[in-house]
Amino acid sequence: MLNLQNNCKSDLKSKIRRIPEFKGVVFWDITPLLKDKQCFKECIRLLADHYRGKSIDFIVSNEARGFIVGATLAYELGVGFIPIRKKGKLPYTCIDLTYKKEYECDTIEIHEDAIEKKQKVLLIDDLLATGGTIRANIELVEKLGGEVVGIGFLIELDYLEGRKNIGKNYDIYSLIHYENTDP
Repeated sequence: MLNLQNNCKSDLKSKIRRIPEFKGVVFWDITPLLKDKQCFKECIRLLADHYRGKSIDFIVSNEARGFIVGATLAYELGVGFIPIRKKGKLPYTCIDLTYKKEYECDTIEIHEDAIEKKQKVLLIDDLLATGGTIRANIELVEKLGGEVVGIGFLIELDYLEGRKNIGKNYDIYSLIHYENTDP
């Protein structure tokens, strides 16, 4: 196994592109990080190391960028992957939830049989901003009877205080932190 931590961990922030005024907000673009195979691999390894050995049945992620991180991490940890999608995108009977995001309202859904009661779920997304999307994900998982055992992100925008909107005391882990809108 390659030891990429020294080369990449300090370089992860430099792989995030800041796009001001995208739909009225600062957009933190992870595509340069995903393009760098060593740094992408390091991100997944660091997330996996944080959650390795914990009791997890599934990783649940919201589309679209959350799928990239969540599915890859599920493969690395040897657990199942469950998608949460925008309304109308899943083919089976679903439960849904409408919530407010930073710049619009959205409705997401999950298959009604995706999670059984007491199954342990790790929620993974690319970014924690105000916490609206992950809060909606938590509500869907818990409505199905799943137990959220952790929440992980590539990026956390500390200045937006998204953790306050998440609610209960969850194990929240973020690789990259921004304390203000500057890169």
